[in-house]
Parts: sequence; structure tokens; C-alpha cells
Amino acid sequence: MKQRERRPGQKKTSGPAGESRRDNRAGRAPKPVARPAATRDTVRDTAPAAVSRPLMTRSGDRPAERVPVILESLGAGDFHLIDSGDGQKLEQYGPYRIIRPEAQALWRPSLAPQIWEKVDAVFTGDTDEEGTGRWRFPREALGETWPLNLLGVDFLGRFTSFRHVGVFPEQIVHWSWMKEAVEKAGRPLKVLNLFGYTGVASLVAAAAGAEVTHVDASKKAIGWARENQALGRMEKLPIRWICEDAMKFILREERRGSQYDIILTDPPKFGRGPNGEVWHLFEHLPLMLDVCREILSPRAVGLVLTAYSIRASFYSIHELMRETMRGAGGAVESGELVIREAGLDGKTPGRALSTSLFSRWVPQ
Repeated sequence: MKQRERRPGQKKTSGPAGESRRDNRAGRAPKPVARPAATRDTVRDTAPAAVSRPLMTRSGDRPAERVPVILESLGAGDFHLIDSGDGQKLEQYGPYRIIRPEAQALWRPSLAPQIWEKVDAVFTGDTDEEGTGRWRFPREALGETWPLNLLGVDFLGRFTSFRHVGVFPEQIVHWSWMKEAVEKAGRPLKVLNLFGYTGVASLVAAAAGAEVTHVDASKKAIGWARENQALGRMEKLPIRWICEDAMKFILREERRGSQYDIILTDPPKFGRGPNGEVWHLFEHLPLMLDVCREILSPRAVGLVLTAYSIRASFYSIHELMRETMRGAGGAVESGELVIREAGLDGKTPGRALSTSLFSRWVPQ
């Protein structure tokens, strides 16, 4: 279920940014102003020293393109979007009905006010992506965590102070694609999950038969991911849990000559790593994708990028991905991830709620 808001407690995502987007995945630094590539030099003195490697010069044709692509989910497993409107969304997470802020829900709710009133948890307080708030429990006090299941994987939902609950259901479309690719490969695939958060994607990949490397800069997120692994009795699955800055990790993997068949990268808009590394999406994403290209195996199955809470068109990351994969063949498909309202029964399609931008390279 992205990624994009996360982390338990003070979150730091895995990238040179450390914190996670959505919470921005909890624990981000004060909200920065997104800067276009033209201002790159203005923050170079704050960027990690490790990101000084120049971009590769690519030649050859750009991959074919498929745009716009809308990847839609009506819900899955223990999740579905019940209704949305007036800047909020009403969701079902297992046994709990939850209300959270959603700025893109510009319309009026479809369901009656009485239905919205019968909820188990409501996030209140600061609704800014980088702000903190608290949960209100109208019926009875609830525990911090509760069990959930998605694509056959058990994990823990958690009421965090950054309005997230440990899973990003819109990502189900990427995870289903990855699961099918791993199962059909006929060989063990190596999957790299950057900014992996609570590990649901990593567990889905490993359960399907992949060898997984999960990277996140937040110790709390890694701890939560291990809890999820234990909950599902999946300790024997081949997963490496790496608590480190994502950019530092992939640069080292490049030097080592390591290669992966599938790379998922879900970077925040802004963040700080465990040692003060600074990440600005518009500053550092070109290099991150460039390094990811270098550590893709010759028989790679895909490179997936998701971007949340940025003021940009999907075309910006689409064209970047095509330039990055110049000469690699295949195709780049880009667009938006959306979740469609499913009503109280989880089966009645309603309006589509946009959640994030994505770009995905595939070999054909």
C-alpha cells in the first residue's frame, strides 16, 4: 500500500535527506522552498560531499515513452478509500475507520455526515506535510499499533504524529507489478528498495522470491520494518536491512560493482540524513537516478521512481528518466498514482484521488 509520509516518530528517510516525504514520513526539517535545477549551485555548500560525482554522459536513443499513464487502485487487502471531500479523506484500515487531511479533495463528500461521524480515529492539528499533530479517538482510546495485511504480507499500522499510518496504499500498483515480475522471472531477482520506510514493499518482494536490500536512514523505520517481518514470521526471507543515507549507499554500491534487477526509489521532497546530510529533490534527484542506472543489472526488470508533494508536472520526472536511461532501450511510462473511492463496502467505485507522480523504466 508509498511510501509517499512516513516514519515512526522522528522519521528520517533513507536518502541524503534522511527524512521521509510523507511524514514527511515523519520528522522532517522545516519546509523548504523547492528549487529548480537552475539554482543548483546556490545550495551546493549544504549538499553532502558524496554527491560531487558528475553525471554520466549518455548517448544513444531515448527509450520509448508511454504518457500519460494513470495507475489506479480501488483498495487492496485491509485498505480502501471510503469517501473524500472538503479537504479530508475517509479511509478503512483493517478494523478502523480513519479521517485524515487531504488537500486535493476539493469536492464535497458523497456520503452523509452521519457516516463521517462514525469513525475510530481523526487526525487533528497541523495539516502541513512537515507539521505535527495528534490523533483524536471519538469512540474509545486505541492502541498505538494494529495488524494489517496487504498482498499476503502482515504488517503493523501505527498512529504517528505526522498523520501517516505506516503504509501508502497507492503504492499497491507498483508492488503488484514487482510481485508479478519476480514470480515470472524464472530466476532470483535482486531488488533494491531505497527510502524503504516500514518495509512492506520489501516483504512483498522477498515473499515473491526476490533477494532484497532495504535502505532507510531512520533507525525507527528500520525497527518498524523488522517488527513487520517478525509479525509475518518472515525472518528467514533474504532481506538486508540497511540503516544508512540512500545516496551514500548507492554510490558505494556503484564503486563495488553491485547490481540490481529492480530498484524502487521513493525519495522525500526534502530531508536530512543521520549525519546531517541534506537532500533537496530538485537538486539531487538527477544524480540519484544516474547512479541507479549504473547499478541496474544487464537483465534489469525495472527502475521505479515515485515523487510526492512537489510542485511539478509528471513530465519533469518523465523526461529526466528518459535522459537517464538514454541508450538502454525499453520504455519509460509516467503519470500519476490515484486511489479511487470504493464506498462503505469497498466495491463501489467513486471519484479518483490523485496521490503522487511516478516514472517507471521497463526493458520493453
